[in-house]
Amino acid sequence: MGLYLAVFDDGDELDGVEIVGYSDFSAFRNAVVNNLEGSVAGSRFPTLILHSDCDGQWTPNEAAVLEHELEIISSRFRKLPPTPLNSDWQKQVAKTLGLQLNSLYDCFFDVDGEPLLDRLIKLAKLSQARSLPILFQ
Repeated sequence: MGLYLAVFDDGDELDGVEIVGYSDFSAFRNAVVNNLEGSVAGSRFPTLILHSDCDGQWTPNEAAVLEHELEIISSRFRKLPPTPLNSDWQKQVAKTLGLQLNSLYDCFFDVDGEPLLDRLIKLAKLSQARSLPILFQ
């Protein structure tokens, strides 16, 4: 089962990020906890880490905090070495698109091979600009 994060306006999808599986989102959040929070979940990035990944939302106000957290994570992940991809779909997308995994930042991407952190930051900005929540689907 996949995770889809999206911003809707009166039923019309404005933008969304498809994360193939909950396990993939969990792997991303675990990388944040293990590499940037000293294995103490939510100690530095509570908006991202402590939010349930099933049926919920980030409000526009939470999206502002989330954007800030994601910017820091993005900057720090770019300085950390890459880890091996552990999902078959990730390996296939990386091979098909010729993705270069030069840092931990590069190891997390959406189904289209776009950097996950960039996509989430864009979604957080849209949420704030339109005063609409980011919905977990």
